[in-house]
Amino acid sequence: MPASTRASHGLARSIDDVRAEFPGLLPGTVRLDGAAGTLVPTAVIEAVADALRFSMANVHGGFDASQRSTETVQAARRAIADLLGGEPDGVVLGPNMTTLTFHLADALARDWKPGDEVVVTSLDHDANIRPWVLAAERKGATVRWAEFDPRTGELAAETFDELIGDRTRLVAVTAASNAIGTKPDVRAISDRAHAAGALAYVDGVHATSHGPMDVAALGADFYAFSTYKLFGPHTGALIADPARLERLQPAKLAPAPDEVPDRFERGTPPFELLAGVTAAIDWIAGLTDVPGGRRERVVTALTAVEGYLTTLLERALQGLEGIAGVRLLGAARRRTSTISFVIAGIHPEEIARRLAAKGIAVWDGDNYAYELMQRFGLRDSGGAVRASIVLYNDRDDVDRLLEAVDEIASGR
Repeated sequence: MPASTRASHGLARSIDDVRAEFPGLLPGTVRLDGAAGTLVPTAVIEAVADALRFSMANVHGGFDASQRSTETVQAARRAIADLLGGEPDGVVLGPNMTTLTFHLADALARDWKPGDEVVVTSLDHDANIRPWVLAAERKGATVRWAEFDPRTGELAAETFDELIGDRTRLVAVTAASNAIGTKPDVRAISDRAHAAGALAYVDGVHATSHGPMDVAALGADFYAFSTYKLFGPHTGALIADPARLERLQPAKLAPAPDEVPDRFERGTPPFELLAGVTAAIDWIAGLTDVPGGRRERVVTALTAVEGYLTTLLERALQGLEGIAGVRLLGAARRRTSTISFVIAGIHPEEIARRLAAKGIAVWDGDNYAYELMQRFGLRDSGGAVRASIVLYNDRDDVDRLLEAVDEIASGR
């Protein structure tokens, strides 16, 4: 996209201008590793540095640095609520989605009994599977599996009809597969859970950077994500209705706060990283010049990002489909711009190594989509190569990937 091109997908800046804000985009490199963690823009780096300079004191003190830390935490809750369409008092902060999910699994499973059931899916990252499996084992509950179709990569909502019943306590599902990008109909799945009196726990880690999110529209009782997949620092958050959090009693230290959401948070928060979270969400809101509050601007910006990424995804898929020996995993109609593939006769690790030698960063293996790779029959053969396209990627990045994969597949 030429530097002079503005707002072709509703963004207020050209993609070249956006790319210039990421100092980690080194000359000659192609970063297609965003699904494992995105780079951060300069605004986030500066926010973290400022917090390290001025806010390294614990909260609720009477002096300036403590008051600044208190406001940093509150600002992060407000920003995340604006990002996801929830309430700040329902935002639980934590180190990452995985840790938060283990913590919530412990709290939710307190009332589970033998014979109760939880539903997980083979499409999910293991962080939205193993915490529920282990909690079920401890309580004598039964785990039921919703399997996706390996021919298409689709996870049909109808799959849950025979799995959810009157003993179902929770349904865990991803908003988008971190391996193949599939976006299941979370609302239809949540509605099925609610009709049976069960809760819906949604993994939003991969989906959140690829388009606008609204937890109420998804029907999510809990929505968890990690901010380092969204141009921010290495932290995580979970959002729920504050009233639902009030009904849960997590394990905590005796002097720790009893209020919601504080009682779900263990230890002193990373103030400098939370400052970076707010900066990342503000940066996203600033991608559009439409009027309105931060929530409206975030939705507009991420809608534009989704449109832009769709054009790059289509170009990448069309190119890979035309390369002899390449097998794409999944062909879901609704998906993010994340692609997993294999090349006949070449180990995924070798492919990733050869791409890295050409300055192209991708991942190989199962990428913690452990059950997914088993369903594709690839878990014991090295998994697949994953290329994940995010906002700071451009058409040249996609073309370099296609050229390199063609060279590898053809033996050149």
